[in-house]
Amino acid sequence: MKHTIQVLVENKFGVLARIASLFSARGYNIDSLAVGETQDPTLSCMTIVANAEDERILEQIKKQLNKLIDVVTVVDLTRKEYVDRELMLMKIIRKPDTKSIIDGLAKNYPVRTVAENQETILIEICADHHSIDDILRQVNEAGIKELVRTGKIAIST
Repeated sequence: MKHTIQVLVENKFGVLARIASLFSARGYNIDSLAVGETQDPTLSCMTIVANAEDERILEQIKKQLNKLIDVVTVVDLTRKEYVDRELMLMKIIRKPDTKSIIDGLAKNYPVRTVAENQETILIEICADHHSIDDILRQVNEAGIKELVRTGKIAIST
């Protein structure tokens, strides 16, 4: 099961490394990690997505996170109501039907063309992770030349 964990931390050198080492020491891969300052520049919010089959180990990780001196709060959003977003930039190979595929996507998803040249069309998508996955399935046929994604960010409702 994928868990979305939000960690509010002091914005200091080395905090990210200490948190990442907690996960790796217990054999958990971090599927997604996004970090940024909050409205208070002395604090950063981390959104961590990790796949955890064993709830006991996940609880242990949360307890260990809470023990770190630079950690302010730890919240497992997985079973709570929250909104998530991810940003994706994608270069699609220009073909005769590429424009119609993008137009079709734009009717159902927040897809925006950012740049075009004779070889590719660069689109931007900011959506929840389910929509991002749906878009990837649909665009895969068109021919993706390059793709970059941010990690998931999330906030409780």
